[in-house]
Amino acid sequence: MTKSVLVTGGAGYIGSHTCHQLIEAGEKVVVVDNFYSGHRWAVPDDVLLIEGNAGDIELTSKLMREHDVDTVIHFAGHIVVPESVTDPLKYYHNNTQNSRNLLQACVNSGVNQFVFSSTAAVYGIPEEQPATEQTDTAPINAYGRSKLMTEWMMQDLSDRPDIDDGFRFIALRYFNVAGARVDLTIGQATPDATHLIKVACQAALGLRDSVSIFGTDYPTPDGTGVRDYIHVEDLASAHLSALTYLRQGGDSTIMNCGYGQGYSVREVMQMVEKVSGVDFNIIEVPRRAGDPPELIAGDKLIHQTLDWKIRYQDLEVICRTAYEWEKKWAEMQVDPS
Repeated sequence: MTKSVLVTGGAGYIGSHTCHQLIEAGEKVVVVDNFYSGHRWAVPDDVLLIEGNAGDIELTSKLMREHDVDTVIHFAGHIVVPESVTDPLKYYHNNTQNSRNLLQACVNSGVNQFVFSSTAAVYGIPEEQPATEQTDTAPINAYGRSKLMTEWMMQDLSDRPDIDDGFRFIALRYFNVAGARVDLTIGQATPDATHLIKVACQAALGLRDSVSIFGTDYPTPDGTGVRDYIHVEDLASAHLSALTYLRQGGDSTIMNCGYGQGYSVREVMQMVEKVSGVDFNIIEVPRRAGDPPELIAGDKLIHQTLDWKIRYQDLEVICRTAYEWEKKWAEMQVDPS
């Protein structure tokens, strides 16, 4: 019987892109999603889609057994940093407690391979750039802490000597994800998304009055914050590479997932203006508390460990696909979900 992959949050932004690539690679895929921020239409037709919560131990254990799941790819989680500050328990419940329950379901069902959607927020405000996997983890909000706690749980489970065949995991620490599938069939449709490139694309389309630059006095070339932006299709393909690595017996590993290259907020704005042909309103405001001047991925480990081939390492491609998708999404006047 062909093994299956269980994907939690597979109707969401990154999860849906990964599901499309899994299906194209010939995988059998089961998705569990409660549609908090995901959409049914984003999931490929060949996927078995179950409405439910990733933290439902009974449900996920049943699905793992019935569909001969050998690997879980866990996306489901809350990701809005400001919200994690105002409502931290929401994040510890969904990102940490539900992850704990999902890991329990894996133990119950004998599923010993796990790919986890982590975040560069675990580094907080790192003193060194680029941030490597050896950089101290010092998250400054509940979002980063809730993800780091899940990393600790996976590590402890991996270190147990009494699990047959050994539990093994890959944690991918995402940097700034943006862009859309090149054929524009799916893209970022998360309600009230706060990502810079999406917000800038909305401004270019007249969907918002302006975009704010938070801080212009950082010690960076143009005074604005610098971030490592990764195209969602390349990020999705990293999960397939992680799946192959685990199936080949690879050891548990935590690794950054970015390009190792940074762009400033101002450079992103200029690129969105270029691809859209629109000079939108940009407002300069004071820094936000907790924003590091730079956050760039040290990317050596992922390339040493996984057979990961990146295809879209170009800010113009990232911004163009994001803009074209946002334009298409805006024209879909009624949400098809």
